[in-house]
Amino acid sequence: MSGPPLLDIRKLCVGFRGRSGQILPVLHEVDLTVCRGESLGIVGESGSGKSTLALAAMGYLRHGLQRLSGAVIYDGADMFARSDRDLAKIRGGHLGLIPQNSGQALTPTQRIGRQIHEALRLHCALPGADHAARARDLLTQVRLPDPEAILRRYPHELSGGQQQRVAIAMALAGEPDALLLDEPTTGLDVTTQVHILELLRDLAAERNMAMVYVSHDLGVIARVCDRVQVLYAGETVLMGPTRDVLSRPAHPYARGLLASIPRLGDRTLPRALEGRPPGPESARTGCAFAPRCTLATEVCQTTPPPMQAGEAGQMTRCHYPDQVAAMRPGHAGVAQTCCTENSPLSLSLDDLTIRYDHPGLLARIKGTPRPPATVAGITLDLRRGETLGLVGESGSGKSTILKSIAGLLSPATGQITLGDGAVLPAMVEQRRPDQLRRIQMIFQNPDDSLNPRQTVGEILSQPLRLYFGLRDRALRDRAAELLDTVRLGPHYLDRRPGQLSGGEKQRVAVARAFAAGPDIVLCDEITSALDVSVQAAVLELLNDLKGLHGTAFVFVSHDLTVVRALSDRVAVLYQGRICEMGPAAAVYAQPSHPYTEALLGAVLEPDPDQAPRLLAEDAVELAPPARGCPFQRRCPVKRGAVCETDAPPAQEAGAGHVIRCHIPLDELRALGPHTSKS
Repeated sequence: MSGPPLLDIRKLCVGFRGRSGQILPVLHEVDLTVCRGESLGIVGESGSGKSTLALAAMGYLRHGLQRLSGAVIYDGADMFARSDRDLAKIRGGHLGLIPQNSGQALTPTQRIGRQIHEALRLHCALPGADHAARARDLLTQVRLPDPEAILRRYPHELSGGQQQRVAIAMALAGEPDALLLDEPTTGLDVTTQVHILELLRDLAAERNMAMVYVSHDLGVIARVCDRVQVLYAGETVLMGPTRDVLSRPAHPYARGLLASIPRLGDRTLPRALEGRPPGPESARTGCAFAPRCTLATEVCQTTPPPMQAGEAGQMTRCHYPDQVAAMRPGHAGVAQTCCTENSPLSLSLDDLTIRYDHPGLLARIKGTPRPPATVAGITLDLRRGETLGLVGESGSGKSTILKSIAGLLSPATGQITLGDGAVLPAMVEQRRPDQLRRIQMIFQNPDDSLNPRQTVGEILSQPLRLYFGLRDRALRDRAAELLDTVRLGPHYLDRRPGQLSGGEKQRVAVARAFAAGPDIVLCDEITSALDVSVQAAVLELLNDLKGLHGTAFVFVSHDLTVVRALSDRVAVLYQGRICEMGPAAAVYAQPSHPYTEALLGAVLEPDPDQAPRLLAEDAVELAPPARGCPFQRRCPVKRGAVCETDAPPAQEAGAGHVIRCHIPLDELRALGPHTSKS
C-alpha cells in the first residue's frame, strides 16, 4: 500500500443543467486517492453522490451529468481525456466494476459460459483456445461448486449469491488492477454476504488490487476497507482510517449514521437522522449539514467549514470537531410490545405445505417421485399487535410463506385461518372484500408496486374507495391524514413516485397498506434497499403505527439486527422448515440450533475488530433433503444417520422457545459456538 496512487481524483465537480438553465452541482470538489493493495470505503445516504463518484472513476457519467471541473487520474492519465478506444480497454480490463444488482448485469438469454467467454475475449490476452480452462479457473477462484455445470446454466438458474460470484468472476477476467464495487452485497443474506466479503478480501490481497467499495452498510465497510470517506450532499465531510472513523467519528453526520444502525445485542430502535439532505438546487451559504446538526451555530449557517484535522488522524469538514466526541445521539426507544398471551389471534397457519413443482402427464404416468416440498409443516400463530420476524437465507421460504398468506400462492396442504375462525380461501381472487382488507402487503421495492403514472393521492384513493366508499372531499382529506401518519405533508398528494426519494416511496407504500385499516401487514424486505438513516425512520414509523392501531406484522428480512429491533417473536427457517422459534429476546440471547447460531455469527457490526463466524460449507442447496433434518448437509455438529433419516424432534426451552434438533438441548448449548471464526 505504498507508492503513487493508482487512482487519484482531484477537485472533481459534476453537475447537470436544471430546467431554468443553471448548472446544479452533484459533486463538489471531491478528492479521492487509492493505492495498489488498498481498500477505500465510500459511505453516505442515498443521493450523497457515492455511485456518481465511483462511476466517474471509470471516466463515465450518467446521462445528463457533466464534468464541471477537476480530474480523474488513473495510472497517470486523466480518464476524461482518454479516447473511447483507450477507455474500452481500461473498463473491464484494468478497472473492473461489480454492480449492485448482478441479476440485471447478466444477460438473461445467454448462458454463463458465453458471458464469461465474451469478457475474456474483450479483456484477456490469452488465446481463444485457453478461454474454456480460464473460465473454469475463474469460477473456481470465486468458490463456485461444479464450474462446468455453472457454465451451462442461465442466470435465472442461479441463486443471488451465485449470480454475484459470476459477476465477480467476470470482473476478474481481465486481471484488473482495481475493482469498483457499487453495493454488491445489498440484496444478499448474511451468510452469503460474509462469504463474498471474505472472498473479496482474499482476492485483493492475492492480486495486490485496489478496491473502492460503495455501501450504506457500515458493517460491510468495517470488514473490507482500510480507509473510509464519508460523503454528504456531494462533498467529502470526513475521511480517515476505518477503525477510527467507526469508533470515534470526528463529524456529526458520521456519528448520526452510526446511531441509525440497529445492533444485534440491543432491542432499542435506532435513532433516525432528522431532516433531509439538501438537493442540488439548494443554495450553499454555510455547512451543508447545519440544518440537521445539533452543534450548529450562526457561523455554521454562514461560513463553509474547511477540511481540517480531527481526532485520531481523521480529516473532517466541521467547525467544531473537538465537540463531536461529546455528542449523545441516543435512540428512539424500545419497540412497542402490544400483545400478550391473552391477546386475540389475528392469524393461524396450520401445517402449511407449499410446492412449486407441477409434474407433467408423463411424470405422473411413470410415477416419478416428486421432489420435497419447498415449504413444509409450517404451523404458527400471530396475535393482535404482535410482530413476528421470519429469518433465514435466500431460498428458506420466507417470501413464499408471505405470498401464501396474501393469496398469491396456493398451499398444497394445510390452511390459513383468520382470528375469527374463518378459513381463508387459497387464492386472492376467491377472497371476500372484508378478508382482502384485513391482510395487506408491503413489497421490497416500492418502484415495482407504485404506479408511476398515478399521483400519490390517486394511489391512496384506491383502497379508500374500494373498502370504505369514500368520495370527493372526504377521500382527499383521509388521504392527507394517511400521509400525515407516515410523516409526509398533504402537498405530496399531487406528486408522482418519480418525484420522491426511496424513503418517501416506501412511506407511501406503508400509507397505502394502512389505508385499508388492516389487521395484519406483511412486510417483505421493505428496508433492504434503504440507507441506514431512512431505514431507522421507517422502523420507527412501523413501531408507532403498531402502537396506534394494534396491527400485527409478519416481518421478513435478511438483516437480523432489524428483525431484533422490531420483532416480538422470531421463526428461523431453513429450506422451508422451521428450525427454531420463540421470543426474540430468547432466540437472540441464546441461539440453540446450529443454523441460528451460524446466521447470528455472520452478522457484521460496524466494528473492524469483530470477525464473523462462517459456516464451513459455503453452499447453496437447491432443494431440501427428502428425509431427516433439513440442515443435515451443512451442519457442523451432525450426529450421523439419525440426522439423515429422522425428522428432528421439537425441544421446549421454555416461554414458547422451541428448537428442532436431534442433539439434546443441554448438550447442544454446552457445545458453544458451532461455526468457525474467520
